[in-house]
Amino acid sequence: MSQHPSHLTTPVPRRAVVTGAAGFIGSHLAHALVQAGAVVVGVDRRDPATDHTAAANLAVLQGLPGYMHVTADLLDCAIEPLLVDANAVFHLAGIPGVRPSWGPRFSEYVASNVLATHRVMEAATRMGVPRLVVASSSSVYGPTDGGASVETDRPQPTSPYAVTKLAEEQLCLAHSTQAHCPTSVVALRYFTVYGPRQRPDMFTHRALTAALTGRPLRLYGDGHQRRDFTYIDDAVTATIVAGTIPTANGVINVGGGSSASLLEVINIANSLTGREIQVHQENPRSGDVLTTRANPGRAHEVLGWRPQVDLHNGMRAQMQALVGELHTSGEKPRVAVV
Repeated sequence: MSQHPSHLTTPVPRRAVVTGAAGFIGSHLAHALVQAGAVVVGVDRRDPATDHTAAANLAVLQGLPGYMHVTADLLDCAIEPLLVDANAVFHLAGIPGVRPSWGPRFSEYVASNVLATHRVMEAATRMGVPRLVVASSSSVYGPTDGGASVETDRPQPTSPYAVTKLAEEQLCLAHSTQAHCPTSVVALRYFTVYGPRQRPDMFTHRALTAALTGRPLRLYGDGHQRRDFTYIDDAVTATIVAGTIPTANGVINVGGGSSASLLEVINIANSLTGREIQVHQENPRSGDVLTTRANPGRAHEVLGWRPQVDLHNGMRAQMQALVGELHTSGEKPRVAVV
Protein backbone atom coordinates (compact mmCIF):
# COMPACT_ATOMS: atom_id res chain seq x y z
CA MET A 1 0.00 0.00 0.00
CA SER A 2 1.28 3.48 -0.80
CA GLN A 3 2.73 5.72 1.86
CA HIS A 4 0.76 8.63 0.47
CA PRO A 5 -2.78 8.82 -0.87
CA SER A 6 -2.66 7.53 -4.42
CA HIS A 7 -6.29 8.49 -5.01
CA LEU A 8 -5.65 12.18 -4.29
CA THR A 9 -7.28 14.19 -7.07
CA THR A 10 -7.83 17.52 -5.33
CA PRO A 11 -5.60 20.56 -5.92
CA VAL A 12 -2.93 21.08 -3.27
CA PRO A 13 -1.74 24.36 -1.76
CA ARG A 14 1.22 25.88 -3.58
CA ARG A 15 2.93 26.48 -0.23
CA ALA A 16 1.77 24.87 3.02
CA VAL A 17 2.87 24.89 6.63
CA VAL A 18 2.44 21.67 8.63
CA THR A 19 2.83 21.97 12.39
CA GLY A 20 3.52 18.74 14.25
CA ALA A 21 5.30 17.52 11.11
CA ALA A 22 7.40 15.01 13.08
CA GLY A 23 4.25 13.29 14.34
CA PHE A 24 2.23 10.41 12.96
CA ILE A 25 -0.37 12.25 10.89
CA GLY A 26 1.85 15.28 10.31
CA SER A 27 4.67 13.32 8.68
CA HIS A 28 2.27 11.48 6.37
CA LEU A 29 0.53 14.75 5.48
CA ALA A 30 3.79 16.59 4.74
CA HIS A 31 4.97 13.71 2.55
CA ALA A 32 1.71 13.56 0.60
CA LEU A 33 1.76 17.32 0.01
CA VAL A 34 5.35 17.27 -1.25
CA GLN A 35 4.62 14.26 -3.47
CA ALA A 36 1.70 16.20 -4.95
CA GLY A 37 3.89 19.20 -5.78
CA ALA A 38 3.50 21.55 -2.82
CA VAL A 39 6.31 23.37 -1.08
CA VAL A 40 6.04 22.44 2.59
CA VAL A 41 7.46 24.00 5.73
CA GLY A 42 7.31 21.45 8.54
CA VAL A 43 7.48 22.64 12.13
CA ASP A 44 7.95 20.52 15.25
CA ARG A 45 9.54 21.10 18.65
CA ARG A 46 11.05 17.59 18.59
CA ASP A 47 14.53 17.67 17.10
CA PRO A 48 15.10 14.73 14.73
CA ALA A 49 18.80 14.93 15.60
CA THR A 50 18.05 13.85 19.17
CA ASP A 51 14.52 12.38 19.09
CA HIS A 52 14.39 8.86 17.64
CA THR A 53 10.63 8.90 16.92
CA ALA A 54 10.82 12.26 15.16
CA ALA A 55 13.76 11.06 13.06
CA ALA A 56 11.94 7.85 12.10
CA ASN A 57 8.78 9.72 11.13
CA LEU A 58 10.67 12.31 9.09
CA ALA A 59 12.95 9.81 7.33
CA VAL A 60 10.53 9.59 4.40
CA LEU A 61 10.95 13.35 3.85
CA GLN A 62 14.71 13.53 4.18
CA GLY A 63 16.31 15.08 1.14
CA LEU A 64 13.06 15.65 -0.73
CA PRO A 65 13.06 18.90 -2.71
CA GLY A 66 10.16 21.05 -1.63
CA TYR A 67 10.39 20.18 2.07
CA MET A 68 12.01 22.36 4.73
CA HIS A 69 12.01 21.31 8.38
CA VAL A 70 12.14 23.77 11.27
CA THR A 71 12.72 22.66 14.86
CA ALA A 72 10.86 25.19 16.99
CA ASP A 73 8.36 25.43 19.83
CA LEU A 74 5.16 27.21 18.82
CA LEU A 75 4.80 28.53 22.37
CA ASP A 76 7.71 30.93 22.00
CA CYS A 77 9.12 30.92 18.47
CA ALA A 78 8.49 33.62 15.86
CA ILE A 79 5.64 32.12 13.85
CA GLU A 80 5.03 34.80 11.21
CA PRO A 81 8.26 34.14 9.24
CA LEU A 82 7.19 30.50 8.85
CA LEU A 83 3.90 31.56 7.25
CA VAL A 84 5.26 33.89 4.55
CA ASP A 85 3.43 33.24 1.26
CA ALA A 86 1.57 30.22 2.72
CA ASN A 87 -1.75 29.24 1.15
CA ALA A 88 -2.70 26.96 4.03
CA VAL A 89 -1.64 26.06 7.55
CA PHE A 90 -2.28 22.52 8.75
CA HIS A 91 -2.08 22.79 12.53
CA LEU A 92 -1.50 19.28 13.85
CA ALA A 93 0.94 20.08 16.66
CA GLY A 94 -0.18 19.25 20.18
CA ILE A 95 0.00 16.70 22.98
CA PRO A 96 -2.15 13.60 22.38
CA GLY A 97 -3.45 10.94 24.75
CA VAL A 98 -6.31 10.69 27.23
CA ARG A 99 -4.65 8.95 30.17
CA PRO A 100 -1.64 11.28 30.74
CA SER A 101 -3.91 14.35 30.63
CA TRP A 102 -5.22 13.58 34.11
CA GLY A 103 -3.13 15.13 36.86
CA PRO A 104 0.02 17.26 36.85
CA ARG A 105 0.64 17.17 33.08
CA PHE A 106 -2.61 19.00 32.33
CA SER A 107 -0.77 22.33 32.21
CA GLU A 108 1.35 20.94 29.35
CA TYR A 109 -1.82 20.03 27.45
CA VAL A 110 -3.19 23.54 27.93
CA ALA A 111 0.08 25.11 26.83
CA SER A 112 0.52 22.97 23.70
CA ASN A 113 -3.09 22.45 22.63
CA VAL A 114 -4.61 25.82 23.55
CA LEU A 115 -1.99 28.55 24.09
CA ALA A 116 0.22 27.52 21.16
CA THR A 117 -2.86 27.22 18.94
CA HIS A 118 -3.85 30.76 19.90
CA ARG A 119 -0.42 31.99 18.74
CA VAL A 120 -0.67 30.06 15.44
CA MET A 121 -4.14 31.40 14.71
CA GLU A 122 -3.15 34.98 15.53
CA ALA A 123 -0.09 34.69 13.27
CA ALA A 124 -2.14 33.21 10.42
CA THR A 125 -4.59 36.11 10.73
CA ARG A 126 -1.83 38.71 10.71
CA MET A 127 -0.12 37.09 7.71
CA GLY A 128 -3.37 36.78 5.75
CA VAL A 129 -3.22 33.00 5.32
CA PRO A 130 -6.46 32.03 3.53
CA ARG A 131 -7.08 28.70 5.30
CA LEU A 132 -6.16 27.04 8.59
CA VAL A 133 -7.00 23.38 9.16
CA VAL A 134 -6.86 22.40 12.82
CA ALA A 135 -6.67 18.81 14.06
CA SER A 136 -9.45 18.06 16.52
CA SER A 137 -10.62 14.71 17.84
CA SER A 138 -13.68 12.49 18.09
CA SER A 139 -13.04 12.55 21.85
CA VAL A 140 -14.81 15.92 22.04
CA TYR A 141 -18.14 14.13 21.61
CA GLY A 142 -17.74 12.12 24.82
CA PRO A 143 -20.18 9.30 25.63
CA THR A 144 -22.71 8.44 22.93
CA ASP A 145 -25.71 6.14 22.79
CA GLY A 146 -23.94 4.07 20.17
CA GLY A 147 -25.30 6.10 17.28
CA ALA A 148 -23.14 7.99 14.82
CA SER A 149 -21.85 11.37 16.02
CA VAL A 150 -22.83 14.31 13.86
CA GLU A 151 -21.07 17.67 13.94
CA THR A 152 -24.11 19.43 15.44
CA ASP A 153 -24.18 17.11 18.51
CA ARG A 154 -23.48 18.82 21.82
CA PRO A 155 -19.87 18.05 22.82
CA GLN A 156 -19.44 16.31 26.18
CA PRO A 157 -15.69 15.74 26.63
CA THR A 158 -14.87 13.28 29.43
CA SER A 159 -11.11 13.80 29.76
CA PRO A 160 -8.84 16.82 30.19
CA TYR A 161 -7.31 15.98 26.80
CA ALA A 162 -10.72 16.13 25.12
CA VAL A 163 -11.45 19.45 26.84
CA THR A 164 -8.28 20.95 25.34
CA LYS A 165 -9.10 19.64 21.86
CA LEU A 166 -12.57 21.19 22.03
CA ALA A 167 -11.04 24.46 23.25
CA GLU A 168 -8.49 24.33 20.43
CA GLU A 169 -11.02 23.95 17.61
CA GLN A 170 -13.46 26.46 19.07
CA LEU A 171 -10.68 29.00 19.65
CA CYS A 172 -9.70 28.90 15.97
CA LEU A 173 -13.32 29.09 14.85
CA ALA A 174 -13.93 32.06 17.17
CA HIS A 175 -11.00 33.91 15.58
CA SER A 176 -12.36 33.20 12.11
CA THR A 177 -15.70 34.86 12.91
CA GLN A 178 -14.08 38.25 13.46
CA ALA A 179 -14.94 40.69 10.68
CA HIS A 180 -11.31 41.49 9.91
CA CYS A 181 -10.07 37.88 9.91
CA PRO A 182 -8.86 36.76 6.45
CA THR A 183 -8.37 33.15 7.58
CA SER A 184 -11.15 30.60 7.24
CA VAL A 185 -10.98 27.59 9.58
CA VAL A 186 -11.80 23.92 9.17
CA ALA A 187 -11.64 21.80 12.33
CA LEU A 188 -11.29 18.10 11.53
CA ARG A 189 -12.51 15.68 14.19
CA TYR A 190 -10.36 12.65 13.48
CA PHE A 191 -11.72 9.24 14.48
CA THR A 192 -8.96 6.82 15.63
CA VAL A 193 -6.43 7.23 12.85
CA TYR A 194 -4.14 4.21 12.41
CA GLY A 195 -1.50 2.92 10.02
CA PRO A 196 2.28 2.88 9.60
CA ARG A 197 4.11 5.10 12.13
CA GLN A 198 1.09 5.21 14.48
CA ARG A 199 1.92 6.13 18.09
CA PRO A 200 2.97 3.02 20.07
CA ASP A 201 0.31 3.61 22.75
CA MET A 202 -2.54 3.29 20.24
CA PHE A 203 -4.48 0.03 20.18
CA THR A 204 -3.88 -1.27 16.66
CA HIS A 205 -0.14 -0.69 17.10
CA ARG A 206 -0.16 -2.49 20.44
CA ALA A 207 -2.23 -5.41 19.12
CA LEU A 208 -0.04 -5.90 16.07
CA THR A 209 3.16 -5.61 18.10
CA ALA A 210 1.85 -8.26 20.51
CA ALA A 211 1.00 -10.52 17.58
CA LEU A 212 4.43 -10.11 16.02
CA THR A 213 6.54 -10.44 19.17
CA GLY A 214 4.55 -12.81 21.37
CA ARG A 215 4.50 -10.23 24.16
CA PRO A 216 1.17 -9.97 26.05
CA LEU A 217 -1.39 -7.30 25.19
CA ARG A 218 -2.95 -5.18 27.92
CA LEU A 219 -6.66 -4.75 27.25
CA TYR A 220 -8.41 -2.07 29.29
CA GLY A 221 -12.03 -3.15 29.76
CA ASP A 222 -13.76 -6.12 28.15
CA GLY A 223 -12.81 -5.37 24.55
CA HIS A 224 -16.35 -4.62 23.41
CA GLN A 225 -15.52 -0.92 23.13
CA ARG A 226 -15.99 0.14 19.53
CA ARG A 227 -13.93 2.61 17.54
CA ASP A 228 -14.32 4.14 14.12
CA PHE A 229 -10.91 3.28 12.69
CA THR A 230 -9.66 5.61 9.93
CA TYR A 231 -6.66 4.63 7.84
CA ILE A 232 -3.89 7.23 7.63
CA ASP A 233 -4.04 7.66 3.85
CA ASP A 234 -7.77 8.38 4.08
CA ALA A 235 -7.24 10.89 6.91
CA VAL A 236 -4.52 12.66 4.91
CA THR A 237 -6.72 12.90 1.82
CA ALA A 238 -9.52 14.52 3.84
CA THR A 239 -7.03 16.90 5.43
CA ILE A 240 -5.58 18.10 2.14
CA VAL A 241 -9.04 18.63 0.65
CA ALA A 242 -10.02 20.61 3.75
CA GLY A 243 -7.04 22.88 3.16
CA THR A 244 -7.98 23.75 -0.40
CA ILE A 245 -11.68 23.43 -1.13
CA PRO A 246 -13.27 26.93 -1.06
CA THR A 247 -16.61 25.91 0.47
CA ALA A 248 -15.16 24.11 3.51
CA ASN A 249 -15.55 25.74 6.91
CA GLY A 250 -16.49 24.82 10.48
CA VAL A 251 -16.28 21.34 11.96
CA ILE A 252 -16.06 18.15 9.87
CA ASN A 253 -15.85 14.52 11.00
CA VAL A 254 -13.07 12.40 9.49
CA GLY A 255 -14.27 8.84 10.00
CA GLY A 256 -17.02 6.48 8.99
CA GLY A 257 -15.19 3.67 7.31
CA SER A 258 -14.36 0.82 9.69
CA SER A 259 -16.29 0.67 12.96
CA ALA A 260 -15.03 -2.31 14.96
CA SER A 261 -14.62 -3.52 18.52
CA LEU A 262 -11.21 -3.93 20.13
CA LEU A 263 -11.84 -7.69 20.16
CA GLU A 264 -12.30 -7.55 16.39
CA VAL A 265 -8.96 -5.76 16.08
CA ILE A 266 -7.36 -8.56 18.11
CA ASN A 267 -8.99 -11.15 15.85
CA ILE A 268 -7.66 -9.42 12.72
CA ALA A 269 -4.16 -9.33 14.23
CA ASN A 270 -4.52 -13.04 15.05
CA SER A 271 -5.62 -13.85 11.49
CA LEU A 272 -2.77 -11.85 9.96
CA THR A 273 -0.17 -13.73 11.99
CA GLY A 274 -1.77 -17.12 12.50
CA ARG A 275 -1.23 -17.01 16.26
CA GLU A 276 -3.30 -16.11 19.31
CA ILE A 277 -2.40 -12.94 21.18
CA GLN A 278 -2.02 -13.40 24.93
CA VAL A 279 -4.42 -10.85 26.44
CA HIS A 280 -4.12 -9.40 29.95
CA GLN A 281 -7.43 -7.75 30.83
CA GLU A 282 -7.33 -4.70 33.10
CA ASN A 283 -9.82 -2.14 34.41
CA PRO A 284 -11.13 0.50 31.98
CA ARG A 285 -9.23 3.81 31.96
CA SER A 286 -10.75 7.10 33.02
CA GLY A 287 -11.95 9.18 30.10
CA ASP A 288 -12.26 6.30 27.63
CA VAL A 289 -15.68 6.12 25.97
CA LEU A 290 -17.47 2.92 24.97
CA THR A 291 -18.18 3.81 21.35
CA THR A 292 -17.02 6.23 18.69
CA ARG A 293 -18.69 6.29 15.30
CA ALA A 294 -18.71 9.10 12.80
CA ASN A 295 -21.60 10.30 10.73
CA PRO A 296 -19.62 10.99 7.53
CA GLY A 297 -22.38 12.94 5.80
CA ARG A 298 -20.77 16.37 6.03
CA ALA A 299 -17.38 15.05 4.87
CA HIS A 300 -19.13 13.48 1.86
CA GLU A 301 -21.08 16.64 1.10
CA VAL A 302 -18.42 19.30 1.69
CA LEU A 303 -15.17 17.51 0.93
CA GLY A 304 -16.41 14.85 -1.48
CA TRP A 305 -14.51 12.44 0.79
CA ARG A 306 -15.13 8.77 1.41
CA PRO A 307 -12.72 6.41 3.14
CA GLN A 308 -11.09 3.91 0.78
CA VAL A 309 -9.25 1.47 3.07
CA ASP A 310 -10.99 -1.11 5.27
CA LEU A 311 -9.63 -2.20 8.64
CA HIS A 312 -8.22 -5.55 7.52
CA ASN A 313 -6.21 -4.09 4.65
CA GLY A 314 -5.15 -1.09 6.71
CA MET A 315 -3.90 -3.31 9.52
CA ARG A 316 -2.06 -5.49 7.01
CA ALA A 317 -0.20 -2.40 5.73
CA GLN A 318 0.53 -1.28 9.29
CA MET A 319 1.85 -4.75 10.16
CA GLN A 320 4.17 -4.80 7.17
CA ALA A 321 5.65 -1.51 8.34
CA LEU A 322 6.00 -2.84 11.90
CA VAL A 323 7.90 -5.89 10.64
CA GLY A 324 10.41 -3.52 9.06
CA GLU A 325 10.68 -1.48 12.27
CA LEU A 326 11.28 -4.59 14.36
CA HIS A 327 14.03 -5.78 12.02
CA THR A 328 15.62 -2.32 12.13
CA SER A 329 15.60 -2.38 15.94
CA GLY A 330 17.25 -5.78 15.95
CA GLU A 331 14.18 -7.67 17.15
CA LYS A 332 13.17 -10.47 14.82
CA PRO A 333 9.38 -10.94 14.53
CA ARG A 334 8.34 -14.37 15.69
CA VAL A 335 5.81 -14.79 12.93
CA ALA A 336 5.55 -14.10 9.23
CA VAL A 337 2.80 -11.83 7.96
CA VAL A 338 0.01 -13.95 6.47
